[in-house]
Amino acid sequence: MHELNRPFPWQDRPQGSTEIIWRYSQNPIIQRDLLPTSNSIFNSAVVPFGDGYAGVFRCDDRRRRMLLHAGFSADGLHWNIDHAPIRFQCDIPEIADFEQGYDPRVVWIDDRYYITWCNIYHGPTIGVAWTNDFKTFHQLENALLPYNRNGVLFPRKINGRFALLSRPSDRGHTPFGDIFYSESPDLCYWGKHRHVMSPLPDSWQSTKIGAGPAPIETPHGWLLIYHGVLTSCNGFVYSFGAALLDKDEPWKIKHRAAPYLMSPQTLYELVGDVPSVVFPCAALLDEPTGRLAIYYGCADTVTAVAFAYLDDLIAFAGQNP
Repeated sequence: MHELNRPFPWQDRPQGSTEIIWRYSQNPIIQRDLLPTSNSIFNSAVVPFGDGYAGVFRCDDRRRRMLLHAGFSADGLHWNIDHAPIRFQCDIPEIADFEQGYDPRVVWIDDRYYITWCNIYHGPTIGVAWTNDFKTFHQLENALLPYNRNGVLFPRKINGRFALLSRPSDRGHTPFGDIFYSESPDLCYWGKHRHVMSPLPDSWQSTKIGAGPAPIETPHGWLLIYHGVLTSCNGFVYSFGAALLDKDEPWKIKHRAAPYLMSPQTLYELVGDVPSVVFPCAALLDEPTGRLAIYYGCADTVTAVAFAYLDDLIAFAGQNP
């Protein structure tokens, strides 16, 4: 997976800027109508694949069904998304017929890519599947009971077990939510659930929080980019921030930044089907340089990318408690 010299999606920090994280000047990189049937394309996940990149994309169609599509890119910025939605191969008839799903994450573990997403199984819960080619997808048992969202796998086993972050919720637009940690020996049976962190009162993350991209392993711990929600007089406002989790016991927080990393400020983040949303689902790391490309959904309508340096985010989490 990592051996090829693929181009890394990147744009230098604007001259004179002191921002920790900065937006790509050509955002949004995926418009809402890239597909002839799409109402919106957002909250999607990408990973290195071959000599380029692949991903799983949330594409709400014009019936407003929430569907997942595979996509490919040579540079991580210009994308071709399959017109047909993913049809998961599944030998479990009880969950095989639930077509809709949303807000995927993708991660490489051992020898394959794993996809987690919000699977509409009698209410939202965490679907799990794997692929080697982003053409054929094999669906496994759902990880958790309804109701749950933002299921995010760690990119390696911890103490010999698969590890997952999630956010227990309800059927609707949940006005609450903490992040929890769970582990599994086989991606079927999950347990040892541990509380990780809660919303913080009087802040940009006072209503609910949820994991974003797969945590990034660093010598200092797991860097977690996560979203948080404020309830304003005009509804929810989604921003995202950073925390550092213990490497061996990731339910323990080492550092958590009080300020947000990014909040909705540009027109494409403020205006759309759901105003005032930035929602991160993927982060690419160029290990030799420490460069990060963070993919995020905007106003539940389009997809954008922002850039940062890994060391800056680790310092940000530690220096702004």
